[in-house]
Amino acid sequence: MENVRHEPPLPTARGPLSAAVGAYLLGTGALPGAEDVAAAAPYGDDLQLALYQCYELHYRGFAGVSPRLEWNTGLLGTRAALEDRFLSALRADTPVHDSVADAVGALLVEPVDGTGVSHFLRDEGELWHLREYAAQRSLYHLKEADPHAWVLPRLWGRAKAAMAAVEFDEYGGGRADRVHARLFADLMTDLGLDTAYGRHLDAASAECLATVNMMSLFGLHRALRGALVGHFAAVEITSSPGSRRLAEAMRRTGAGPAAEHFYDEHVEADAVHEQIVRHEVIDGLLELEPQLAADVVFGVDATGYLEDRFAGRLLADWRAGRSSLRTPLTDAVREPSGTSHIS
Repeated sequence: MENVRHEPPLPTARGPLSAAVGAYLLGTGALPGAEDVAAAAPYGDDLQLALYQCYELHYRGFAGVSPRLEWNTGLLGTRAALEDRFLSALRADTPVHDSVADAVGALLVEPVDGTGVSHFLRDEGELWHLREYAAQRSLYHLKEADPHAWVLPRLWGRAKAAMAAVEFDEYGGGRADRVHARLFADLMTDLGLDTAYGRHLDAASAECLATVNMMSLFGLHRALRGALVGHFAAVEITSSPGSRRLAEAMRRTGAGPAAEHFYDEHVEADAVHEQIVRHEVIDGLLELEPQLAADVVFGVDATGYLEDRFAGRLLADWRAGRSSLRTPLTDAVREPSGTSHIS
């Protein structure tokens, strides 16, 4: 059944920045100072959660928080400072390719002996690994197409038409039961996870939050439209082979039919989307705005950089036999399909 709780509760603070933003949202405290933002680790739990809280006002908001705060000038100023800290670090730390062709070409190369998260889950993953992965990825997948939709008013011509076509697929082609966020919620149900929007925010790592925050950062700024297109290309081009491995992981562990279906759907859909994004969205954008080529490259490579950080966190924890989550999963609504016990 569809979970109708649309506004999630505010998350538990992870430091002074996220505590101050949370208090301000509730009207019980002041926003953090510029010096506090400048001193914070750009990829750390505290800054990433504070930024996530700011961004979430543009999605569903939080229970008990006034929707009017979405455009509160003080909060927007704090968000800008958090964004500057994050974006500056991304620009400094991301190794970038020399051209769009090089960046996209690298995405098309599948390693013979891959060692990423999808390879681990396919070959060694247990149901508890899959549940943790789904819980963290739910922060993105339960709003899958939304960060990318913001770029539509910033495009025109071939790029706009092609981007809208891909987004139409992500939103189920006009069918509510086919919306990809709905399909992911069905996957979560198969894995015994609560499907409420934002339910697993407290459990998610800083590395996970950074991947989601980057999408909002790129999507909300017209100046970063090229980076958003590059990010979208990276997601769509790498999705099909990764989804194939994840579908195999779901089948091998008996996760359930909806869990298998979500990734099977992405194997087929994203193989088509890859061609559209490469030849229509990117080429269409650069045909009209060639000066955005460097931004497209940055979007591609920053996506890879943050995804590699997230993958490193997951694999380090899992190979050590420990959970990758900040808080344990205690929300199973039923035993996952194909198992009688979760270790």
